[in-house]
Amino acid sequence: MSKETLMKMTESPGVFMGGETPYEEADAVILGIPMDYTVSFRPGTRLGPLSIRNVSIGIEEYSVYLDKDLSDYAYCDCGDLSLPFGNVEKSLQVIEAAARQVVEDGKFPIFLGGEHLVTYPLLKPFIEKYPELRVVHFDAHADLRTDYSGEPNSHATVMRKISEALGPHRVYQFGIRSGTREEFLFAKEHNHLVVEEVLEPLKAVLPELKGKPVYVTLDIDVVDPAFAPGTGTQEAGGCTSREIIKAVHALSELDVVGFDLVEVSPLMDTSERTALLAAKIVREAILSFVK
Repeated sequence: MSKETLMKMTESPGVFMGGETPYEEADAVILGIPMDYTVSFRPGTRLGPLSIRNVSIGIEEYSVYLDKDLSDYAYCDCGDLSLPFGNVEKSLQVIEAAARQVVEDGKFPIFLGGEHLVTYPLLKPFIEKYPELRVVHFDAHADLRTDYSGEPNSHATVMRKISEALGPHRVYQFGIRSGTREEFLFAKEHNHLVVEEVLEPLKAVLPELKGKPVYVTLDIDVVDPAFAPGTGTQEAGGCTSREIIKAVHALSELDVVGFDLVEVSPLMDTSERTALLAAKIVREAILSFVK
């Protein structure tokens, strides 16, 4: 698939602030994945990418944390993928094809969900390209089920699929505070899973992740709903918005090759503070990960 084909696969409902560099000249690419067909509680995350774009105008391009400015970076917002509504299998194929094109073009990808299932097809080309790939996963939920109500393709099964595709001890999960007993038993044997905590356990494993390609997937519900209520499956007891921003900064020490932020559901948050937090995280991710 060519870059021209990728652009034909997208719609442009808005542009993340400053993301108007032509694709050919961009070092990083923002791509929305507006899918929420398998959510188990409240739908609405298909509107997440647009909500993040819309509120991005409300934050500065300059990061006081990093003393860096988005105006010094070349990134392109390609819009949202056009997906066949309600067709999960076909949508996963389209998502994988789009991600593969971005990877082949050597762009640093920032994917905006959508439900968390989209991370599985997004990761496939990274797994092929990077034999030593590790995945850092921030979430309230383990997402390690084999199926949800008999359905293997679900936002509740995404990390099980990824764990099995990567092999043992390559998935690092932080902030987890919800799941079945079976999920935690699987994680104990196959993954590095930290219950509830985020920043300090992340810092502790940075030395073993250095020198390896790392893909980062961030479910906004890792943050406590007091700070980020705009998500479909809220789970009390999460980290603060400050802590998740610091976690992104900590990852700048690593060779991060891709990043996604998922599960923002604007219908659950009329204040838009969840989308604003997501936009700020995207800004910090660009400034931290794009070389």
